[in-house]
Formats: sequence, structure tokens, C-alpha cells
Amino acid sequence: MKNKNELRKWAKEKRKSLDIDNISIELVKLLKNTEEYKQAKNIMIFYPLKNEINLLSLLDDKTKNFYLPKINGKSLLCCHYKKNIKLCESYFGTQEPDTKPTPKTTIDLVIIPALCCDVKNYRLGYGKGYYDKFLINCNAKKIVCIPKELIIHTVFPEEHDIPADLILSY
Repeated sequence: MKNKNELRKWAKEKRKSLDIDNISIELVKLLKNTEEYKQAKNIMIFYPLKNEINLLSLLDDKTKNFYLPKINGKSLLCCHYKKNIKLCESYFGTQEPDTKPTPKTTIDLVIIPALCCDVKNYRLGYGKGYYDKFLINCNAKKIVCIPKELIIHTVFPEEHDIPADLILSY
């Protein structure tokens, strides 16, 4: 693969062949055992798209505060979320909380979605740059949870791309 668009297409197809439900369960176990998770109080996760890792079972951990992203124009905001809070569908097709944004300085840990990652902890997203913009001046630890089959040599990072602190794979 020679560019990000080819990689996106490949990763979306590859995910379809994986047991995402089982991989998600195992990744949640791995994540809960990391120091980053144990030390964090305020954690931003994401609502999964089709064939994407599902970390929503983390919401059962009552010792943590959870947040979901919300798209606002070209920006990504983080909004407090609990299981019974109403969700709305964004124009991007993601589920977002209908709550007021929280300053990103509140967040200790961001679990970042990715189509695939490389060996240098760079992730390939969907191409809109929301997370890269959000992560600028964000002091939270950054983790990607992803199937091991979606870790590749390079995702062709660009100057504005921000690597994760940790890639968890199963």
C-alpha cells in the first residue's frame, strides 16, 4: 500500500474478517491492567462505528468518569457520559452525548480510535483530523486499542500527526 487512502480501504476490509467482539473483550481486560488506566480518573473513550473496537463495557467501572467525543464544526469536544445519558447521531455517523463539553484539561487518558497503527505508535484515522487537532496541547495519556492484525510497518505519518503513548493489541 502506497498511501493513506489505500490503507483505509485495506483496514476497513480487514476488520470485517476479524472477531471484533472477542477482541474488544480482550482489549478491555488488557487496558484495565495498564498503569495508565489504573491511574486515570477521567477517561475519554469513543462510541464504536461498525466493525470497530467496542470499549463501552468500561462504563461499568464506577471508579472512573467517562467522556465521549462530540463533533462541533471542525473541532472535537469531550462530553461527560454515563450509560443512561441520551445519545444523538452526528453527521459523521457516530453517537454523541447530548451534554455540555468539558475542558480537555480534565481528561487523564484518551482512548483513540484507529483503522490501523504502525510500529512507531502512529495511527491512521478516518481522515478528518479531529483527534490530531484535539490532541494538540492535551496532556492526557493516549492509547489505541486495536487488533494485532491491524498493526503495520507504516501509516505514512505527516507532520501534524500525533503518536499514541501506547498501542494495546490482541
